Amino acid sequence: MTTRAGVIRRTLLVNPGDRYDSARVAESERALRWLFVFSRVRLDTTRIAGRLALRVTTSDGWSTKPQFGYSSAGGDATWLAGLVEENLLGTATALSAVYHKTPDRTILDFRHVNPHFFGRRTRLAAEYASKSDGKRGVWFLGVPFFETGAARALGTDGEAASERVLVFRDGVADTVEHRALRIGVTAGVAPHATSRDFVRLWASALWRREDFDSVGRNPFPRSTFGAVGGGVDVGHVRFHVLERFNSYARREDVDLSQLLHAGVWAAPRAWGYPSDRAGVGAELSGQASAIWPGGFVVLRGAANGVYAPGAGGLDSGRVSGAVTIASQNLRRQMLVLHAEAGALERPKPGAEFDLWVLQKGPRVFGAHQLTGSRMVWLALEDRILVRDELWSLVGVGIAPFFDYGGAWYADEAARLGGNVGLALRMGPTRSVHGDVAEFALGYRFGQGWTGNRWAIAVRSGVVY
Repeated sequence: MTTRAGVIRRTLLVNPGDRYDSARVAESERALRWLFVFSRVRLDTTRIAGRLALRVTTSDGWSTKPQFGYSSAGGDATWLAGLVEENLLGTATALSAVYHKTPDRTILDFRHVNPHFFGRRTRLAAEYASKSDGKRGVWFLGVPFFETGAARALGTDGEAASERVLVFRDGVADTVEHRALRIGVTAGVAPHATSRDFVRLWASALWRREDFDSVGRNPFPRSTFGAVGGGVDVGHVRFHVLERFNSYARREDVDLSQLLHAGVWAAPRAWGYPSDRAGVGAELSGQASAIWPGGFVVLRGAANGVYAPGAGGLDSGRVSGAVTIASQNLRRQMLVLHAEAGALERPKPGAEFDLWVLQKGPRVFGAHQLTGSRMVWLALEDRILVRDELWSLVGVGIAPFFDYGGAWYADEAARLGGNVGLALRMGPTRSVHGDVAEFALGYRFGQGWTGNRWAIAVRSGVVY
């Protein structure tokens, strides 16, 4: 589908008559790529009648795609079938209907995304999942901080769910019924915003009704809560444009910005929280990076928690950290070293670490074999290019890999295992998305697996 010229003009962050700003031009190129309707995008300058002009070159990708997918790891198979349209009538509007079959349930999933729902910047996104054991919908409507120099943002989002939640422990599933309705509003202003850095202040209000039941009570429990919060985001924007990092034959934007996010939330007893859970919450996250010719390192960290005086301390919390080192200093190779760890305190059912669901941890382990409230993961992978474009359709590569990690609960001994092996990687070069499929053969060791030591995984490639 050919994208309408008006869609491209509305996405650009520069207007006729503006002074030339290389950072805003580069951000406009990223914004066009993030529409996910083009396989290639390039912006450069030219002269027309002696005046400086911006030339935009795009290649429309295959946006109408029947979906047929299959993945398997450690003998547990998942498959899907459906239809996805990423560029409806050339408007960059996405519609999809996909049927999923997993070891746990079947899901019929509908999605809609419109980046220009009202005017140039109002975004609408909605998803509804009809499951064999429930249903769930999420939505967002608003104007986000659509560029680094944006002065304000306003949006509302929500969730409605009536579903079964599976909590896995030692390979055994515990069933919990979940009912939820959540509505939130967030507004932000930027007292300082340029094309390269920003300081943003935000405030948010949240109302939700959420309950879990594992014993079949009738009537079902009904609880309502309210919370308000505010904070600050500070950032210096830096993107590194690479090829053959997570895809083939396309330019990829790797976010290496320096970022800091901090916020405080109030969850008082008067707004529905029980006395042993009411309190004050805090959240903090950040990212830092360094670049050298041919490579980079990026560190990410996040922590949040709720202090409840009635409970005498921390009611719930989460902390995580990760480091990724990538190098293209060797010809036709991308060497990646990634390490990640996390811990949860009193997570709600279904929020535990499940490395099979998260696609983290040893890649040839089966479904739900590594779950818990603690996790670690170390991955070393050498992505070697075989052909960037085979038959002008697909990129091909191989990747020797080593994974080690695991997940376990706080009252258990650490459950750690690993695998070493070789993966065949294949990714489309004409599609609007360059998602890579991986056929991995690996040798398993340590804990957390059953069956033969040798195992095969067919799945999406790891995205770092």
